[in-house]
Amino acid sequence: MAQGSQKFKAQRPGAPKKQQNKHKGPKKGGRIIAPKKAQVVQQQKLKKGLEVAIRNKIEQEVTQKASSSLHKPLNVIKGSEAKVNPAAGRSGTSSK
Repeated sequence: MAQGSQKFKAQRPGAPKKQQNKHKGPKKGGRIIAPKKAQVVQQQKLKKGLEVAIRNKIEQEVTQKASSSLHKPLNVIKGSEAKVNPAAGRSGTSSK
């Protein structure tokens, strides 16, 4: 007979194993710091809206110039909706 008690529990092969969530070091990605004033939030929203509008306008102008200079019509291919509006799925992203 074996002397003493078992040092570990026997596991069945193929049984699910529990994973420990150990975070080593700081988390990756940007940090979101809430503004102290509501006016700052409005300014950020306005700035973001203007940036999007300017970017869209520039894109339209470039495609218009490109299509007018080519001898055949230009076809603009848009990606999936996730690529067109990536910020829609995320909430609370910071704008720089």
